[in-house]
Amino acid sequence: MGDDNFEHLERLVAELDARGLLARVVRTQSGRTFVRVINPSATSLSENVTCRSAAVSDMRDWWYCWSWGERMHTADDPAGAATKVARVLAAVGE
Repeated sequence: MGDDNFEHLERLVAELDARGLLARVVRTQSGRTFVRVINPSATSLSENVTCRSAAVSDMRDWWYCWSWGERMHTADDPAGAATKVARVLAAVGE
């Protein structure tokens, strides 16, 4: 995947950090990139978020995806995606 993928992931990291979650972009030896997110108040609550492109009409559209591959949120709204991730990773009583 190209630089667009990395830039989308970096924007998501900034939004997740602003919500108090620990997040960083991970690049595997194979070149796969994803955001590793951990709730520092409950470290067993974690998620890996990828960013993938999908052809829509004549344009490419980028999506944040859950670790199991399901589309979560459009990549042009990292704040909205971060809100969803924060909601899923919230500990009971947070």
